[in-house]
Amino acid sequence: MLIRPGDESALAIGQLSHSWLAGQLARAWGNERFGGVDPREEIVLGAEQHDIGWALFDLEPRFNPDTGLPRSFLELTVDDHLAIWRDAPDHLLTQSLHAALVVSMHGSSLSELRAAGRPDDAEHVRDHIDAEHARQAALRERLGVSEAQAERTRRQMWTWDGLSLALCHGWRPFVARDVPTATGELVDVSLADDDTLDPWPFAAERVEVRCEARRLAARYDDQPAMLEGFAAAPVETVRFVLSRA
Repeated sequence: MLIRPGDESALAIGQLSHSWLAGQLARAWGNERFGGVDPREEIVLGAEQHDIGWALFDLEPRFNPDTGLPRSFLELTVDDHLAIWRDAPDHLLTQSLHAALVVSMHGSSLSELRAAGRPDDAEHVRDHIDAEHARQAALRERLGVSEAQAERTRRQMWTWDGLSLALCHGWRPFVARDVPTATGELVDVSLADDDTLDPWPFAAERVEVRCEARRLAARYDDQPAMLEGFAAAPVETVRFVLSRA
């Protein structure tokens, strides 16, 4: 769950809706400088579904007594993290092996990030990292995908995820680091306060994306009250229009 608190209310965006927005970015991605997405539909599917492990978890969010709101994805315990990510690629194995590879690479990258940022969790996530690396090697072999091709896709996915999180959270300005280009060069892509991007990574001159959010009260007293409010919350569409800087 992505939580965007405000003075009078809060927006709750499900991880899969954020993931859907990332997929829209992936589908629009690519131009002469940044190259394309290959294979496009399979990788776009993986981007749209990269948080599929959250599907049931987000239906009954955990309560944060400090904020009075659902816990965000930034407040996951290591056990929750592993429960969400350990089997996530399995949900796509009978749909698209490429998409499953995208999910696996993203999950192991998040575990590596957690291990680096939270040393106390490093031992707990090591088995997950190793298991996903083994899964990725097997999938690459079946698909005939090189490590370099997979790494390009992993970095693209990291970019779409970061830009989607920035849009949904209102993080401005935001910089997506080490974005792969057509030549293999890695560049930074900046998202400004007016939702312009520099350099511009899309084929079209204007890209509109959207997600769904629930409008919550600014605060709840306890878990039952929060879940009741969450279930009854009105759903609204949140739109973003991206353009060239």
